[in-house]
Amino acid sequence: MKPIIGITTYDRNEIVVESRYYDAYFVTPAPYVDAVRRAGGVPVLLPIGEPDWTDALAAVDGLVITGGADIHPVYYGGNPNHPSLTKLVPARDRSDFALVAQLVERADLPALCICRGMQVLNVALGGAMHEHIPEIQPEDIHRGADGGWAVQPLTALPGSRVAVAMQCTTVATYSGHHQAIKQVATPLQVTATAPDGIIEALEHAEHPWLVGVQWHPECSAAEDESQQRLFDALVEQAYTRRAQRR
Repeated sequence: MKPIIGITTYDRNEIVVESRYYDAYFVTPAPYVDAVRRAGGVPVLLPIGEPDWTDALAAVDGLVITGGADIHPVYYGGNPNHPSLTKLVPARDRSDFALVAQLVERADLPALCICRGMQVLNVALGGAMHEHIPEIQPEDIHRGADGGWAVQPLTALPGSRVAVAMQCTTVATYSGHHQAIKQVATPLQVTATAPDGIIEALEHAEHPWLVGVQWHPECSAAEDESQQRLFDALVEQAYTRRAQRR
């Protein structure tokens, strides 16, 4: 049986979907689903909003925590009135933090936390964020001129889970974030950085496979084997952990 990989969604009103029938949708970008399928997993969407993720986590063998809106600065002692904050979604913050808390308590569920997902992992465990990269860097290489995608280089630590999964230590991949890790939570280790020093990957030191990446591997996974391999590694870990549980 193929491993079941849960993929978190945006909150019900985080993404506007034009429809004459419904006012709210739980959605996830298709490339996440496609990458999990190529890796041999069965993707299952996990709508944000569960007060207790116990039953949901019991139903899956691994997780992808997806990107999205900025985390509310109240959770890391930041400036809630910062002018560069994007749309804030407190309900998603609460739900994602609850998910991470339960995930960390378990050693049998691997997870890949992407962009906002990595930031959630860090903040949920006590870390902090820079609200806006242009305030700390003379040049922002992490977004395009239009505020959208940019292809940026990064270097992974040899022997890290990220490097082992990608089968390389240097890549150029899609990025689209305006915030960055400021303070790393104690259980996490930095395993990749950009040329400007911005943290690009975090791994939980005490969990078998809890990995966060600041970039968006799903965007190029169909063409870039190094990025698809991150999802391949997640699914392989999920298969192994499920076999151990059963």
